Amino acid sequence: MVQLLENPAQDSKNKLERLVQEGQKNSSIQMESISVKGYEQVIKVSDKKAGLTAIIAIHDTTLGPALGGIRIHPYANFNDALEDVLRLAKGMTHKSAVAGVGLGGGKSVIIADPKKQKTPELLLSFGAAVEALGGIYICAEDVGCTTEDVKIVRKSTKYVVGLPHDKSSGDPGPFTAWGTYRGIQATLKKLYGSESLEGRSIAIQGLGNVGAQLTEFLFWAGAELYLSDIDMEKAERMALKFGAKVVPANQIAKIECDIFSPCALGAILNDTTIPALRCRGIAGSANNQLHRDHHADLIRERGIVYAPDFVINAGGILNVTAEIEDAGYSPKLSRQKVHEIYDTLLAIYEIAEKNRESTHNAALALAEYRIKYNIGKRVIPPTFHHTIEN
Repeated sequence: MVQLLENPAQDSKNKLERLVQEGQKNSSIQMESISVKGYEQVIKVSDKKAGLTAIIAIHDTTLGPALGGIRIHPYANFNDALEDVLRLAKGMTHKSAVAGVGLGGGKSVIIADPKKQKTPELLLSFGAAVEALGGIYICAEDVGCTTEDVKIVRKSTKYVVGLPHDKSSGDPGPFTAWGTYRGIQATLKKLYGSESLEGRSIAIQGLGNVGAQLTEFLFWAGAELYLSDIDMEKAERMALKFGAKVVPANQIAKIECDIFSPCALGAILNDTTIPALRCRGIAGSANNQLHRDHHADLIRERGIVYAPDFVINAGGILNVTAEIEDAGYSPKLSRQKVHEIYDTLLAIYEIAEKNRESTHNAALALAEYRIKYNIGKRVIPPTFHHTIEN
């Protein structure tokens, strides 16, 4: 059986222990509960045989089971990984609440180099841990974890979405990118009274799956692009393709532009970068762009319009959620919901201006209101139209 090292006192944690003990046969997996104030469950997952060290954080399941991606990253230490997964899980709670998808917030991180240490054994072991939780956490791809990886995870758990499967939604990247594009349009509308991208300067930080697709959308809309990535060769290839200018990774936030679009890792908006910003608006797909919540106030004081990350980057969760509805996945329905990110952001901008507060605080207040009053709470349990493969 999977071993839960700590014997929690709370009923919910006792239930978790029972699920773990009853649900698995892999004796090499250990699951240890970590007590974190404000979080329903935080679990350290270890499997020395598979080389797995992971953390699953479940922040809030008031509106439905927690959903969040699997991030695979070579964190410097366990505490760095814990801090990241906690911030990401909490962000998913707010994202799901504002998006109205009837889900809670969760996230998982695997401490490993995705280029060197990611193996089928590691992914299968992680999937077994997810299965042991009995559906309170649903996983998907994220940074360092691809659709091909979740196909492997799926072999040991049904609680996974975003699969390249005829009954699934596939890669959420295009929907996240399109939602970010619509969010950029909304931000331009707020700034200039027009959503047109013709001639507008956009500085994109990060050219991964989402950033690359966003670049293409913006190119065809007529934007002037500045591109940056830690992989300079990739940035140069894309710049050549789209007639863009390459900017070093440590300079992209300082470029004078209409919109700065963070599409890499989080905490990019901090005490160092905010004073150096020369943009009119910030609208990107990265999670947890603010190093701390109060940085949203500093951005507001500078007169910069900030699109809260958990609102603008909700395209992916809107898409994968359609996969677990009873009626099954519909790309057209997903597209329509992602389009509405534009209207949601304009409403948040209006609320923030009226209340003389940051857009981040306005979005948080909206999320917390919906959670408090169970607005959008899931009534029909998720339907997993795929089956576990042996």
